Amino acid sequence: MNSILRKTAYQIHLWLGLTSGLIVVIMAVTGCILAFEKELKHAIYPEKYFVKAIKKEKLPFSDLKLKAEQALPDNLKVSRVEISSDPSRSYAFRSLKMNNDALTYWGTYIYYYRVYVDPYTGKVLEVENAKNDFFEIVMDLHRRLLLGEKIGKTITGYSTLILAVMLFSGLVIWFPRKMNKKALKGMFFIKTSAKWKRINYDMHNVLGFYAVIPLLLISYAAVIWNFEEVDKWVKKTLNGNIKTEKAKSTVPSEAFKNQKNILNLVGNNVEKNLTDKKSALISFPKTEEGTYYAEVTYSDRHYQNEQFNFDQYSGKILKHQSYKDKNIGYGTALRERNYDLHTGSILGLPGRILYLFAGMIAASLPITGFIIYLNRKKKKPKKKKLNI
Repeated sequence: MNSILRKTAYQIHLWLGLTSGLIVVIMAVTGCILAFEKELKHAIYPEKYFVKAIKKEKLPFSDLKLKAEQALPDNLKVSRVEISSDPSRSYAFRSLKMNNDALTYWGTYIYYYRVYVDPYTGKVLEVENAKNDFFEIVMDLHRRLLLGEKIGKTITGYSTLILAVMLFSGLVIWFPRKMNKKALKGMFFIKTSAKWKRINYDMHNVLGFYAVIPLLLISYAAVIWNFEEVDKWVKKTLNGNIKTEKAKSTVPSEAFKNQKNILNLVGNNVEKNLTDKKSALISFPKTEEGTYYAEVTYSDRHYQNEQFNFDQYSGKILKHQSYKDKNIGYGTALRERNYDLHTGSILGLPGRILYLFAGMIAASLPITGFIIYLNRKKKKPKKKKLNI
């Protein structure tokens, strides 16, 4: 391999690593904690995620929403609900307001509550102040370093971009100067019988190679989330001439008094579509022209879903989109898979486990890399002073 290219890649890898290493460690460790967040929450807090008795009929959706809002402080309104196809699961209503100009985690969330309701009895199982939830704090540390949307998100965004560059430069360094049997073995195996300095080097070199593909996918998905212009460019480029129209509710000329029935109609429609599927999210309209937006997910793969927009005044389906549709465009299809690319769920449970190990390796790389840097500094011979 060209020595100039190798030296350039080494310098890029070194200085970018020294610049962003700590942030990469934080994001990797928090990512590992969040890898099985739902499973951990269900195991730790079963009393709010699961009901005590399953009955034949659930209460009307409007009644459940009312129960949730009555349990909230300061007359707050719910903005979203999560429903599971598992009959033993509670409904999780959410009330959230954010300040994207805030400089800290505590300022970012003006309020954030989750209300867990038994769909059969209407009993409120728990009102959770999500700002104090351990996993929510870890999530914000992962996304924003607890430094708010403007500063924190910018830092993590550029750090993931730097990580991608480091992964490519690392591949250049990983490739040996001369290819032979010994070099080939060193590329893929850790020499456990060697001294600790060599073991540390192999851990950085070999483990980094094995984690490079999932880490590149993680970085790509994070860049898409953090840089809106990149997201739009990728989507527009791959979609070509395909245009998407935003669904809007038709505002009635007279006063609207049928909200309760419409809400039940939307809830029943979503419940019917939940058959043989995993879960659903329903977001409530925020404006006069807004719609009830429902996302029904087939499995643990988030992209395998159907999306509905319901008119908030009639309950009529204004727009329906399925991941199976061939006319949604490659850009839209790729964007829908972004969450699954980032978490590994695109490959199901094996993918999530694979990503967990990749995250653990990512957390170790800045540490092993820094040790390599210190060892090389110690090796540099001191310049002898000339006696005149």
